[in-house]
Amino acid sequence: MNPRLIMLALGVAVGYVVGTRDGRERYDAMKAKVMGVWEDPRVARARKDVEDYARQQAPIIRERAEAAAKAAPGVIADGAKAAAGAAKDVADKSAEFAKDVVGKSTDLAKDVASKVSATAKDVATKAADTAADVRDQASKVASDLRARGEALVDSAVVSAGEARDQVLDAVEGDEEDDATPPKA
Repeated sequence: MNPRLIMLALGVAVGYVVGTRDGRERYDAMKAKVMGVWEDPRVARARKDVEDYARQQAPIIRERAEAAAKAAPGVIADGAKAAAGAAKDVADKSAEFAKDVVGKSTDLAKDVASKVSATAKDVATKAADTAADVRDQASKVASDLRARGEALVDSAVVSAGEARDQVLDAVEGDEEDDATPPKA
């Protein structure tokens, strides 16, 4: 897998997580997963294997270097051949070790990329679900407010009609009193 693509995906995932409202929580969750990978027994075993190999090879390389240094004053040609052989052995073992480290690093990178991708998909799914829930709740609240507003308008119209009727009744009552002659 292309390292640039992995870095791009990782950058997008980090940007998305940090850009969300729950960014810190998602960051902490991702950090916990990465730490889980780092502390995974397979990764710890790979780290231990690298350390053990380095410890095993250090004395061997030192002995060969000492032997080559001791042989050099007596017979230069033989010392050069021995040094060349030792150098070839060191180069071969270093190449083998490098291949092993690259293989283990590749596996670890694939595992981390897979887990980051799964986490990013999970975050996206949860964000979409949350957005849908918020949209549904907003629609319900708007509908409820619309119904309450219509009920208030109807109540206000009825109250205004009753008040108008009372005023008209009072005005008609005053006109009737003015139309009848006063009794003596």
